[in-house]
Amino acid sequence: MPGTNLTRDEAAARAALVTVDTHDVVLDVTRGPETFATTSTIRFTCSTPGAETFLDFVGASVEQVTVNGTDLDAAASFSDSRIRLTGLAADNEVVVRATGRFTNTGEGLHRFVDPVDDEVYLYTQFEVPDSRRMYPVFEQPDLKAAFAFTVTAPAHWQVVSNSPTPEPSPAGEGSATWAFERTPRISSYITAMVAGPYDVVRDSVSTRGGEVPLGIFCRKSLTPYLDADNLFALTKKGFAFFEEEFDCAYPFAKYDQLFTPEYNAGAMENAGCVTIAEIYVFRSKVTEALVERRALTVLHELAHMWFGDLVTMRWWNDLWLNESFAEWASTTCQAEATEWTDAWTTFGTYEKDWAYRQDQLSTTHPIVAEIADLRDVEVNFDGITYAKGASVLKQLVAYVGRDAFREGLRTYFRKHKWGNTTLDDLLVELEATSGRDLRTWSQLWLETAGVNTLRPVVEVDDRGLVTSAVIEQTHAEGYATLRPHRLGVGLYEVRDGALHRTDLLEVDVDGERTEVPALVGREQPDLLLVNDDDLAYAKIRLDERSLATALAHPRGFTSSLPRALVLASAWDMTRDAEMGARSFAHLVLASLPGESDSTLLRTLILQLRTAVLAYTAPAHRDSTRAATRDRLWEIARDAEPGSDAQLQLVTAAAGMTTAGDDPSTLRGLLDGTEVLEGLDVDFEMRWTLLTALAAAGAATEDEIDAERAREDTATGRERAAKALASVPTAEAKERAWREAVEETGKPNAVVDAIGLGFARGATPPELLRPFVERYVTMLDTVEDKGSHALVEGIVLGFYPFPVVDAGLLEATQAWLDANPDRPAALRRLVAENRDPVARALAAQERDARD
Repeated sequence: MPGTNLTRDEAAARAALVTVDTHDVVLDVTRGPETFATTSTIRFTCSTPGAETFLDFVGASVEQVTVNGTDLDAAASFSDSRIRLTGLAADNEVVVRATGRFTNTGEGLHRFVDPVDDEVYLYTQFEVPDSRRMYPVFEQPDLKAAFAFTVTAPAHWQVVSNSPTPEPSPAGEGSATWAFERTPRISSYITAMVAGPYDVVRDSVSTRGGEVPLGIFCRKSLTPYLDADNLFALTKKGFAFFEEEFDCAYPFAKYDQLFTPEYNAGAMENAGCVTIAEIYVFRSKVTEALVERRALTVLHELAHMWFGDLVTMRWWNDLWLNESFAEWASTTCQAEATEWTDAWTTFGTYEKDWAYRQDQLSTTHPIVAEIADLRDVEVNFDGITYAKGASVLKQLVAYVGRDAFREGLRTYFRKHKWGNTTLDDLLVELEATSGRDLRTWSQLWLETAGVNTLRPVVEVDDRGLVTSAVIEQTHAEGYATLRPHRLGVGLYEVRDGALHRTDLLEVDVDGERTEVPALVGREQPDLLLVNDDDLAYAKIRLDERSLATALAHPRGFTSSLPRALVLASAWDMTRDAEMGARSFAHLVLASLPGESDSTLLRTLILQLRTAVLAYTAPAHRDSTRAATRDRLWEIARDAEPGSDAQLQLVTAAAGMTTAGDDPSTLRGLLDGTEVLEGLDVDFEMRWTLLTALAAAGAATEDEIDAERAREDTATGRERAAKALASVPTAEAKERAWREAVEETGKPNAVVDAIGLGFARGATPPELLRPFVERYVTMLDTVEDKGSHALVEGIVLGFYPFPVVDAGLLEATQAWLDANPDRPAALRRLVAENRDPVARALAAQERDARD
């Protein structure tokens, strides 16, 4: 039986049979806290009259199924998330009346009660296959329809969907009904309904199609923190840029952005009705990296209105193109139309690091992934789909030329608007405008997996002149593809303690060995940087002299990009067990003072944590952790008061705290007896300090409860759950496991928060070692949770990674060996837990030799 799955072959067969015209959805969300009434009326044609097909629905029950005026047996028709439709004619009208279930997992129609005022808030999240959780539907992206929603809800609510919100009609007993106009032809996964007493700020933007209304919504309790003017200004810049770049008017009647609670993603590109995680409503001081990330997210979802919503992939194997294009387009817009002119530097520092990590897992896949069914795509929102794909699109733009790329896109939108496409449809247009054959390029970059490594090999004579210079290209074992790269090679010399670029050579790298004749006869530079300016997608190594220079001058670069590239090279060497973790930690700690690039700081701190807590040899780990913690506090105290660096460094130092550590600094900052000039001990910082105190065993449950009561909000409850799970006792870990893994009913956001505390990086390994076997046993039943968000949150969040030893690796591998027939999506999650342990063990062995 299919359960809730749908295969690509089934979808293709259904698309060949059915063409949908209109889809009317009637909802009543006033029935109570558990269920709602939902009715679908679908008009469609059938290419083979007399054939049968099915609708998709995941809900409580189906009460009525009517096909062309004839009632079918509803109980017999509904089974395994499918509603069987028989007796089809050439033209059909199907009516299905059903009962849906509210969720608290960020899937389907999510219901949230705000603890501040007990108000109810609803929102939808349908990507990938969850519109069927709100209404019966043909759940696949190429069966587009014109959708009309009619919603009955409490009369004092805001109700928002893809079309402009109409005036409601009274529906009795404090309720009202909103009847929305039909949408253009769109896929079901980008339909939406958001309802509740949301506050709203309104504006409008002038577009090629006329004035478009704008709205920004949030819960009432978050309104004091909503910086709507900033968001509107950014959104308007995005509208102007994308309409010009794509030569295509904004395709919908309005554009609302709604910040929603307990969200299980960053944002979602519902047509004209974008939902965004509340993490982007800043109630406390946040890093500049997060502010920049919010801007990228806003522009990413706006880009989807054209690429994804107006023109949509036919099946989920082209999900990468949807997301990679939005990543490329939003970063380009940031760099060219906003104050974040260094957006591509941020992309190279953070996004490409994500891509490289994902591409070196055993589960890596080609950018054009093989998506056999819905389970495959649910775990494919990864660093390949987003970051590697966008990196490769950036290369494609350089390869065909920006003007040719732009013209190809414009033709693509004109030709395919409101339709569905494949990668080939885009390549056809780019080949026409550029005159290039893109099939070989596609095969090498899009249809093969893995990342290449580029290593300079330089020979010099006794005068220090270069006699031979070669760039060697290698591939990872099992991924035997060597790719062409057009890149820069930077030559740097040390002057007055600083590294100055003296030349930049443009080189086309291809095959195993690429000669660089322009270097021959020159004096060997102090530092040779392959892939300077970060044009290529590849791991980079430094030659021996260059590495020595980098280690001797960790703050030598006058620009953040080459510094980030060299540090990234050192990180790759550490991950590949070519450099000891303690050596890498020393390099990072020497690089942090004075660093002002927020995203580079964020990335370095994350890498430092992994190096110290997972890659350091066990015999040296605790002393290295303690020394790193102390040095982070020193750098934080010396940082500019109130700076982004100060905020990140204090947070990082607190995160390195564990059982038995001296809690006096944390306690002093929290209670005000110690003051760090410029540090705002606000809501988030208080929780950061209190969670670190809990992890040190220096905060009581009563103190955590009191902090939660101080501001009893949804976010406060999540922070309290994390803090309680961070307590370094067997009892605290047992309770965390029981509440999140064994019991049911917790929202996805709370489960995720408990997982962050349970497997906190600095947790003493002995506390989690008893959970290794319990974890692999739990895998046998975790899918009974019935929610992909919960399954993913538990499988990833409660993996006892801080144990990071051979026993954990062996137990994980044993489960994989014993369960070859378990769903591929679950096995992938488990394998992606195992792979970092194997890498860490190799790194520990290397570090032990230092």
